[in-house]
Amino acid sequence: MMDDALKKRFFEVDALRGIAIFLMVIFHFFFDLDFLGILEFDVHSGLLLFVGRSAAILFIFLVGVSLTLSYSRTVSLHGTQAQFSHFLKRGAGIFGWGLVITFVTASVLERGTIYFGILHLIGVSIIFAYPFLKYKRLSLIAGMLLLFAGVIMESAYADFPWLLWLGIKPYGFYTLDYFPLIPWFGVVLLGIFTGNSLYPDYQRSFRMCDCKDNAVVRLLGYLGKKSLLIYLVHQPVIAGMLLILKALY
Repeated sequence: MMDDALKKRFFEVDALRGIAIFLMVIFHFFFDLDFLGILEFDVHSGLLLFVGRSAAILFIFLVGVSLTLSYSRTVSLHGTQAQFSHFLKRGAGIFGWGLVITFVTASVLERGTIYFGILHLIGVSIIFAYPFLKYKRLSLIAGMLLLFAGVIMESAYADFPWLLWLGIKPYGFYTLDYFPLIPWFGVVLLGIFTGNSLYPDYQRSFRMCDCKDNAVVRLLGYLGKKSLLIYLVHQPVIAGMLLILKALY
């Protein structure tokens, strides 16, 4: 029975990730309409900016929560720490998909190449997060410090691009997707703090409604489980459909 409990997924985490994916698809639909010159939308302010940022913040925050679940599940099942090699392999795999996006955007776009987007961030964060996974208070303090540093570094520029991943941008830098470690790794660390607080020893520390069989929750949970696949394919699908419609009409 204990092993079965440790093999379960927390449906609310999958559902929240599904909400993030849904918001991301909505934002990118309107972004593509504007970017492709089909309809004009201001995606850099107002409601659309809120939707896009909410999706990113929630998605990145849940990376931290999920890392604590993976770590505590391994400890509870096997009585040993989750091996760093597991997180290294997982992070490198996601970072590799980020590099694919870098190559594709560099090949098809005149400008706006994605050098360090959300997948680059998540891949590196999974690796860098390992030392923090069992330290709740340290994660909170470090996360808050990184968020504060992000405010200070918002206007940080340099004559070279080598610290782009950290948050120091070269002059004239333009990209379609940019999530540097400062401040965004701080959001992951806050997710680690929250995961360790709400799910100690892979158990809920709070009451939760028994709504995992609700149709909407199940749909969102499915989207959350397939988040990486959806992220990789949704932009080509949306842009492709819009370009076809633009050519026809």
